[in-house]
Amino acid sequence: MDAWLADFMEREGLPPAFAETVNRIAQPLCDLICQRAQGPGYLVGLCGAQGSGKSTLVAVLAHALHLRGLSVATLSLDDLYLTRAERQALARTVHPLFATRGVPGTHDVALGLRTLEALGGNGSVSLPSFDKALDDRRPASQGQLIQAPVDVILFEGWCMGARPQASEALLMPVNDLERDEDPNGVWRRRVNAELAGPYQSLFSRIDLFVLLEAPDFSVVEAWRGSQEDRLRERLGSAASGRAMSGPELARFIAHYERLTRHILAEAPARADVRIRLDRARNPTWISPPLGGDAR
Repeated sequence: MDAWLADFMEREGLPPAFAETVNRIAQPLCDLICQRAQGPGYLVGLCGAQGSGKSTLVAVLAHALHLRGLSVATLSLDDLYLTRAERQALARTVHPLFATRGVPGTHDVALGLRTLEALGGNGSVSLPSFDKALDDRRPASQGQLIQAPVDVILFEGWCMGARPQASEALLMPVNDLERDEDPNGVWRRRVNAELAGPYQSLFSRIDLFVLLEAPDFSVVEAWRGSQEDRLRERLGSAASGRAMSGPELARFIAHYERLTRHILAEAPARADVRIRLDRARNPTWISPPLGGDAR
């Protein structure tokens, strides 16, 4: 795996210390998945705040599992976003904040369920894909083709496996966005209802729930900001209008604040694997111990 990892780290701009993260987390987590995966479609749900490194960990895990002889499909909750037209319709008929993708209610849960079912069946499966630059879903003809059944599905998302809040928790706004743009709580109640309903059907399929724990919500804007910086570096002048910064980024992150705080408070007690991160996104503590290291 060394040559692949070196190339991956260079391509993604990862620091040399990431190799140690692979040794401490990715390889032992791969061992755990190999031990537990029995039969097709074993679903690993990976939850973590924006910018916490979910997609990076998934890429490394997928490669490691392939080296063990397992077939793997990778999927992001982001791939299931409703089309732009569908979200605009929600913004007109339910609440304007649904124009912004991200929260429960802006995903096609039925598409997710069909995809998971197909990956555990037989035949060729086109994975859904979302183009964030265009803010719209790509045609199914452009999706990656996977031959089912697959042994393992790595499914990541910022609210993967989340559970709804109690209704009384929705009364008070958590930030200026909610106070000024959702004063009557219509948007946040609908988000919570979606999470309590269709999303639980999707999340109930998770066989292994892995949680990347941010130290607190205050780091999320900086983490997401670094992603936007990398986008600007990669695209150059073409990033104009695509990469966010300043007030635009802060407002975008505010859509995620309520549920991110809720996940950090309640999900650790039920996660199968917890990986606590420091402000630099380095793992500081893992439970249960993976590979004998519980630091």
